[in-house]
Amino acid sequence: MSYKELLPYITTFIFDIDGVLTDGGVNILTQEAVRTINSRDGYALRYASKMGYSIFVISGGDSKALKKRLILNGVKDVVLNSSNKIDAYNALKTQYELKDDEVLYMGDDIPDYEVMKNVRVATCPQDAAVEIKAIAAYQSPYLGGKHCVRDVIEQTLRVQGKWFKPD
Repeated sequence: MSYKELLPYITTFIFDIDGVLTDGGVNILTQEAVRTINSRDGYALRYASKMGYSIFVISGGDSKALKKRLILNGVKDVVLNSSNKIDAYNALKTQYELKDDEVLYMGDDIPDYEVMKNVRVATCPQDAAVEIKAIAAYQSPYLGGKHCVRDVIEQTLRVQGKWFKPD
């Protein structure tokens, strides 16, 4: 089955932060690590949320400012300081009654591996780790932090007839 044939079933998006929503670079300023999120990815998050999709983020990092920004962009829940992403994923599934068959997950490195093995659609940015690329149903042509999130959201919504409905 091709990647696009899996997209009609997706109701939920889950993303990693570093290397997916960002380019993986971290600038340390005083007490807070500073990350940059692409505005096109932010728009896609807001649009998908507005269209009724559930969006979650699981990250090993810790940034309360980033969490606040993601919530403002329509993300339903942000799990930070996740040393074991499969446990965080299972907790989200229980709390929000998520089904593996309805989830698209985008990760870029080894901590994402177990979650990616459990969801309907595992995706990654072009610069993901080799092990992640090996299990991804789709590799975005975009790098982490450079529209890869927009890419998978837009493709999913286009397949489902929900992308860009002019008034």
